[in-house]
Amino acid sequence: MEFSWSKEQLELRDAIIAFGRRMSTDDLVGRDRDEIFARDLWSQCADFGLIGLPFPEEYGGGGSDVLTTVLAMESLGYACKDSGLTFGINAQMWSVMMPINRFGSEDQKRRYLPRLCSGEWIGAHGMSEPDSGSDAFSLRTTARRDGDCYVLNGTKTFVSNAPVADMFVVFASIDRSLGALGLTAFIVERDTPGFRVGKPIEKMGLRTSPMAELIMEDCRVSVANRIGREGRAAGIFNDSMEWERGCILASCVGGMQRQLEEGSEYARNREQFGQPIGKFGSVSQRLVAMKTRLELSRLALYRAAWMKMNGDPAAGEAAAVAKLYISDAWTQTCLDAVQLRGGYGFMTDYEVERDLRNAVGSTLYSGTSDIQRALIARSLGF
Repeated sequence: MEFSWSKEQLELRDAIIAFGRRMSTDDLVGRDRDEIFARDLWSQCADFGLIGLPFPEEYGGGGSDVLTTVLAMESLGYACKDSGLTFGINAQMWSVMMPINRFGSEDQKRRYLPRLCSGEWIGAHGMSEPDSGSDAFSLRTTARRDGDCYVLNGTKTFVSNAPVADMFVVFASIDRSLGALGLTAFIVERDTPGFRVGKPIEKMGLRTSPMAELIMEDCRVSVANRIGREGRAAGIFNDSMEWERGCILASCVGGMQRQLEEGSEYARNREQFGQPIGKFGSVSQRLVAMKTRLELSRLALYRAAWMKMNGDPAAGEAAAVAKLYISDAWTQTCLDAVQLRGGYGFMTDYEVERDLRNAVGSTLYSGTSDIQRALIARSLGF
C-alpha cells in the first residue's frame, strides 16, 4: 500500500477543505436543536461534485476511485461541522447509489444516478424494520408478483433521509419461508401509490439528518424497478453494507482531526493555576490519546478502501475492523473533547457536546459494534 497522495489528490483535499469552510453553517446550533435539514448545503455539495465522486462520469459522477473518495469525505468532515449533513451524504452514496450502480439495470442507472449525483433528488435506504434490526434478513415486508408489478406491504424504520428523499431502495421478501433466499430489492419513488413516509423520528444526535418510517400498503412497484433478480438481494445488501462499513466513517476521521486541532488550541490558551492547561499531564496525555486514535483510524480507513479498490477478498473483514475501531475512537475522542474543556464542554455553544451526541450513532448505524465484532470473529473461524 502506498502511503502518499498524488498531487491531484492533495489539490482535491485542499479544495474541499476550502469549500467546506465557505459553506454557511452559522446557524448549526439552531438547526441541530430544531432538527432542520439544510437542502441548500446538500445542493452545494452536489454542485461541487462530492455526492457523485465515485460514480461513472456517464451517469453524472466524477469517476474517482474509492481511496480518493474517502479522502474527499474525510476532508469534508474536517472542514464542515454539520455531521448530520456529511452522514446523510455518505448514507446515500454507499447504500442507495452504490447498489444501483453495481446491480441496477442500465435503465435504472440512467434514470436515477444523474439525479442523485446532481442533488436534484435525494435517496434513502429501507432495510431495518421494527422487529428486525441486526437480524436484517428476518424482515416482514413482503413483495407479491402481480403481472408487470410487485405489490409491497410492510413498514421500515430508522430510514435516514426519508423525510426529504425522492426515491428509496427498499428490501422485501417474495417468500418469507425462504429466509435470505427470498430477499428482493426495489426502487420506490416517493409518489408511488400505496407508499408513504411516516412522521419524522426524533434522535439524540445527527439531528440535521432527518429520519422517519416508511409505510407500504398495497404499494405497486413496476417490475422494471426491481434491482437484480428475484431472491438475490441478500447479496446486494451485503455488498452495499461492505462498502458502507468501510467508507461511511471517513467524515468522522476528519472530525477527529478537527477535534484534535481545536482541543490543542484550547489547551494552549486556557490557563489554570498560572499556566496553560496543556502543561498538565492529564490534559496533554488526553491529547496524545486523541492523536493516536486519529492516526490508527486513518490507517484502518485507508486500508479498507485500498483493499476494496484492489478487489482484495479480505476487504469485508477490513471494513468491519474499520467500522468497529473508528466508531469507538470517534466517540471516545468526542468525550475527551468535552472533558478537556470541563464545564464549557458541556455547554451547547461550545459545539463539542453535539459531536459527542452525533458520534454515539456511529456505533449503531451500518451494523452495531457488536455486529462488527461478530463479523470479525467469523473471519477468524468462530
